[in-house]
This record gives sequence, structure tokens and C-alpha cells, in this order.
Amino acid sequence: MRFQVPQFTEIEDKIFGPLTLKQFIYLIGGAGGVFILYALLPLYLMVPLAIPIGLFSMALAFYKVNNQPFIKIVENAFYYLTSSKLYLWKKQEVKIKPAEEEKPGEKRQTPLYMPKLTKTKLNDLAWSLDIKEKVTRNE
Repeated sequence: MRFQVPQFTEIEDKIFGPLTLKQFIYLIGGAGGVFILYALLPLYLMVPLAIPIGLFSMALAFYKVNNQPFIKIVENAFYYLTSSKLYLWKKQEVKIKPAEEEKPGEKRQTPLYMPKLTKTKLNDLAWSLDIKEKVTRNE
């Protein structure tokens, strides 16, 4: 017996023409909000309030940020703004060895690491610089 395995499960179904159910609900909600403003307010007050509502509902329906729906961005921004923000920096304690007893007139000498430059290393360095210089001139 053969069964069909569903393909493209992360793509939403188009229910209302080219719109998914979520897109349709966002647009109907925005249109309802604009209609309520139209019914309650005079035109000169309705237009400045209706434009942001219409743009917001269209952004919810169609706009994506980094391939994420806009509603997810709004939700994360809301949680960020309403959650408490407590940033702690924990300083690590550095254990310092007790200093050796020094006499006031003595200077403490620390050994310095000095890489040795042998003749072969110097030749290799000069050769690599010559090669890179020739390559950059030809390009």
C-alpha cells in the first residue's frame, strides 16, 4: 500500500485567493480598525490615525525581516521592552602569588622571550616577500 508523504509542510495554505488565513485576518482587522475610525471621527482626524493602522496591518500580513514574519519581530520587541533587564558582570578573581621579598635597591628582572632568526628563516621570509611582490605587480 502506498501513502503520499506531505511535501512543503512549512508553507501555509492559500485560503482566500493569494492570501493565507493569517494574512487575511490581519488585513480584515486593519480594515475594521480603519472603518471604526471612519465611523467615529471626522475625516481630518481619521486620516492621520488610519494610515499607521493600515500600514501596521499590511506589515503584519506581508513584511518579513530576515525571513521571519513581522508578527514575530513585534512579539520579541514587546517581550524585550516588558521584561526585566538585569545584566551582571562577574569579575573573576585573579590569584596573585605573594611577591618575593625584594630589597629596596634591587630591580626584579623578568626573562624576555626573543625569537631566534636563523639564516634559513630570513631567506624564507625574503623569498615569500619577493613572491608576493611579483604576484601583486602582475595583477
